Amino acid sequence: MEDDKLAADELRREVQHESVKARVESDVNAEIAARADRATPREARAMEEVAGEFRAKAVDEVVETEREVERARGLARVSQVVDYVFYLIYALLGMRFFLNLLGARPGAGFVRFINTVTDPFYAPFKGIVPTPSTAEGFRLALPILVALVAYILLHLAINGLLRLLAHRKTAI
Repeated sequence: MEDDKLAADELRREVQHESVKARVESDVNAEIAARADRATPREARAMEEVAGEFRAKAVDEVVETEREVERARGLARVSQVVDYVFYLIYALLGMRFFLNLLGARPGAGFVRFINTVTDPFYAPFKGIVPTPSTAEGFRLALPILVALVAYILLHLAINGLLRLLAHRKTAI
């Protein structure tokens, strides 16, 4: 019973405290509003100057953000083109790898086409590692795998650089 009285008394005090707090807050807000309405001409000029500075800063920030967004869009488009080119290189080198692995006849038209198209990408890697082959003509062209890994690393490096350039710099 004693605990009930104590809890009820605490609840009453808390409600009373919140009521007083709300009344004081309301009075302070009303006084601030009244003083703001009675600003002197000097205070009004100062407020206009500050408001003008804030407006100018806001406009400058919006313009800068728009520039950064446009730059990021352009770099994103460049990144898409880079991705497309590298995926094309991967596909062509992968096709050359599988044709070698399956022992495709080098004189066949499609094999000649793939070899001709991929030669500029494959040439720097020819002879880096041996190409084991079987008596039936199946070859495991390991230099093509080395080329694929090198192009993947180059692709990642280029996209990383583009992300660095596109990243929006924020100042605190």
